[in-house]
Amino acid sequence: MAAVVVASGGTGTRTGTGTLNKEEKYDRQLRLWGDHGQEALEAARVCLINASATGTEILKNLVLPGIGAFTIVDGNIVAGEDVGNNFFLTKDSIGKNRAQAATELLQELNSDVSGNSVDESVDQLLENDPTFFHGFSIVIATQLPESSLLHLSNVLWAADVPLLVCRTYGLVGYMRLAVKEHPVVESHPDNALEDLRLDKPFPQLKRHVQEYDLDNMDKKDHSHTPWIILVAKYLEKWRQEHNNQLPKTYKEKEAFRELIRQGLLKNDEGTPVDEENFDEAIKNVNTALNPTKVPSNVQELFEDQRCANINTQSSPFWILTRAVKQFVEKEGLGNLPVRGTVPDMIADSTRFIRLQNIYREKAKEDAAIISDYVTEILGSVGRPPETISEKDIWLFCRNAAFLRLVCCRSLAEEFNPETTDKDQIASCMENLDSEMVLYILLRAVDCFHKQHARYPGVYNNQVEEDIGKLKSCVISLLQDWGVSVSVKDDYIHEFCRYGASEPHAVASFLGGTAAQEAIKIITKQFVPFNNTFIYNAMLQTSMTVRL
Repeated sequence: MAAVVVASGGTGTRTGTGTLNKEEKYDRQLRLWGDHGQEALEAARVCLINASATGTEILKNLVLPGIGAFTIVDGNIVAGEDVGNNFFLTKDSIGKNRAQAATELLQELNSDVSGNSVDESVDQLLENDPTFFHGFSIVIATQLPESSLLHLSNVLWAADVPLLVCRTYGLVGYMRLAVKEHPVVESHPDNALEDLRLDKPFPQLKRHVQEYDLDNMDKKDHSHTPWIILVAKYLEKWRQEHNNQLPKTYKEKEAFRELIRQGLLKNDEGTPVDEENFDEAIKNVNTALNPTKVPSNVQELFEDQRCANINTQSSPFWILTRAVKQFVEKEGLGNLPVRGTVPDMIADSTRFIRLQNIYREKAKEDAAIISDYVTEILGSVGRPPETISEKDIWLFCRNAAFLRLVCCRSLAEEFNPETTDKDQIASCMENLDSEMVLYILLRAVDCFHKQHARYPGVYNNQVEEDIGKLKSCVISLLQDWGVSVSVKDDYIHEFCRYGASEPHAVASFLGGTAAQEAIKIITKQFVPFNNTFIYNAMLQTSMTVRL
C-alpha cells in the first residue's frame, strides 16, 4: 500500500484570531493530494461504529488532517477497561456514554472538524432507521460481531456506501474493504514513466525538433539543448540507418548511446568535452525509448461493459473513460492523450520553456477534443454538459495512463460457504504460518461467539476448556469451506489466551493504516487495498489478499 501522511503538518502562521491559516496548517498533506483532495476531505462525513481503542485511533488520524464531520455510533457505557486502553477516554468518562465521551475529546484535536455522537447500538439503528447510514462518505466499523457486521454490510452495499471493517484481536490486526466500485483517477504510481512520445512524435514535436541543427550550433547553444531534443535528433539518424526501427535490445541501446556520445563537441586535441545535457541524454535513453502504448489496466477499462453501455446512471468516470476511448480510436491513432509534462533538465530557460509549451499545448488540444466527446456522450443520455467540469476532464486526461478501478466482493459473498474463495485460502495455507491462519482463527472466534455468546478465553478459569471448543469451531469452519488444511494448535491456544483483548499498541498501528485507506476512498487518490489486510504483531508481518 502506498504511504499516505494522515497528520496535519507544519507550524504555520497564525491569523489575527490566533488560528492557523489552512494552507499552513495542512501544508504537508496539500503537497500529497492537492487543494482538490483537501476539499474532498473537508466535505467528507465519516461514521464510526464503536469508540473502541481501534476506532478512536482511526478517527484521530482523520480528524487531524481535517475531515468535515464525524459521527460516532456507540451505545456502550464507558467501563474501567475502556480507560485502560483508550487514550480518548479518561477516568472521568466512566459511566458516561462511550460515543459522547470520545467525541468530546476527539473534537479538541481540530476545531475545523464537527463531531456528533449517537447513543445507540448499530443493531438498534439498523432495525429502526437503516437509511441513517446512507448519507456518509464512508462507514468504519470496529470490533463488531459477525451478525451485526453482515447486516450493516448488506445495508451499505445496497446503498453504495463504502464500508471499512477494522478489528484488533490480541496481537492481530484485520481490515476489510467492501466497496462495489471505486474508480481512481489520481493513482500516483511510484515509478511513472514520462510521456515523451519520441517513438511516435506528434506533428508539433516533429517540427520543433527539426528547428535544431546540432552540426551548426555554437558551443553555448550546443551545451544548452534539452536532452529530449538530443535524443530525438539522434533517433532520426538511427532510424535512417536501421530501416526506421528503434533500438530495442540492450546491444542496440548501447550502440545508440555511443551514437549520442559521438555528437559531443571536441577540444583542439580532438578529445570530447563534458556536456551535461549529453550526459542526461545518454542516461535517459531507456526512458526516452519507452514504447508509447495504452497500458493493459486502461485497455481493460475500455473493454468493460460499463464503458460500452453508457446510460443516465453512468458515473462521470465511465463517461470520461468512454470519451478517452473514442479519442484513442480516432484522433489519438491508438494513443492516449498527451500528458503535457516534461521533466526538469539542463537547458537554457528559453529552450526549455518552448519545449514545455509544445507538450502543454498538445495536451490542451487533446483535452479539448475529449471535452467535445464528453459533451456529445452526455447529450446522448439527456444530461447537461456541466455535469462534468472542464477541470475534471483536464485532470482525467493528464492521468489517463494511470486509471485504476477497485471492485471488492461483498462480505455476504465472502461469508457464504458456497462462495468462499477456498482456492485462495488453500493456496495461502501451503505455508502453515501464513497470515491466512490468523484470518481463519478470526472467523473461528466469531463462530465460537455465535455458539457461546462470548469470545474464547474471556474468563481466565475457562481458557483450557475453550481451547477444545475453539478447535472444534476451526475444524467445522474448514469443513464448511471444503478446504483441507490444518491449523497448528499453537495458534488456537494463542487466540484463547488473547481473550478478545484490544491492546493499544496494535490498535494504534491499525488506526494509522485504516485512516490511510479511508483517505484514499474519500479523496479518490492513491489505490486502496483490495480487499483484506491482516497484520501479525507477533512477527511484525502483514498480508493483503482478495477474499
